[in-house]
Amino acid sequence: MSSAVDKYRSLCAQEPSIPLFSQAWWLDATVGEGRWDVALVEKGDTVVATMPYVQRKRYGFTLLGQPALTQNLGPWLRETVAKSSTKLAQQKDWLQALIVQLPPFDHYIQNWHWQMGNWLPFYWAGFTQTTRYTYILHELGDEPALWQGLRENIRTDIKKASNRFQLRVRDDLSIDDFLVLNRMTFTRQDMSVPYTEAFVRKLDQACAIRQARRIFIAEDEQGRQHAGVYVVWDSNSAYYLMGGGNPELRNSGATSLCMWEAIKFAATVTRRFDFEGSMIEPVEKFFRAFGAQQTPYFTVSKTPSIALKITQCLRELKKDWNK
Repeated sequence: MSSAVDKYRSLCAQEPSIPLFSQAWWLDATVGEGRWDVALVEKGDTVVATMPYVQRKRYGFTLLGQPALTQNLGPWLRETVAKSSTKLAQQKDWLQALIVQLPPFDHYIQNWHWQMGNWLPFYWAGFTQTTRYTYILHELGDEPALWQGLRENIRTDIKKASNRFQLRVRDDLSIDDFLVLNRMTFTRQDMSVPYTEAFVRKLDQACAIRQARRIFIAEDEQGRQHAGVYVVWDSNSAYYLMGGGNPELRNSGATSLCMWEAIKFAATVTRRFDFEGSMIEPVEKFFRAFGAQQTPYFTVSKTPSIALKITQCLRELKKDWNK
């Protein structure tokens, strides 16, 4: 294990502003201890900038990215009280120092945390950026205001689930119960699950040990489980990580009810609720209906390999041809 990783572990233990998905323990759980690395900038004895990454080999190509179920990674910069021009100059120096520490790669791609708004030094280094969106509830303290912020159809779904279908939301069920619902959702869409159940169980164990996750499952009086929501959090934010539902019971409003209970719970443990966003139109419409603020974040990438660029272009051409 590199000395940079050791320093990063110590930093994570002391610095609450490092996002959940960039925490060393999260990377250990999703990739494995010793299987990720970090670029790190120090000024004196103080770490001022970091960028963890996962390095993988695929078909002879070296890829730098982030693990499954990890909504963002990318740079973290220490906050300073310097004036704007000085701060931007610092960020330029720190980000350039992170870039030169990356190992040789054929393709880099990471989603950056929404608070990381300066990617200009990466642009100068030949990287590209795509703007994506998440939805965030920034204030959780006023439950009546949160309720009023819901679109009418969401409030109707929540009332229908509670009153007509007599659903109750349980938070004492197991990861196995949730995985059944999660798998059903992918099967309904004729999609393969993008992670293994063993992977989820390992991550769930790491989160449970740290009291950083809760599972909400809506169940009816017959014991049928309609839908579930899996939430993780740190002191800065809660995140909707996974969901699932029984396709035969999807008209009960259970997903809206689970999400509402998750938001109310989040208000007791953290500051925000991040829906993690989606560029898929029906999913975006659902998240937006909870009154959350549309918030941009960056997907930053670079593909120095000409061979890989050609492969990517051919794949896109094939996709367009088959539409």
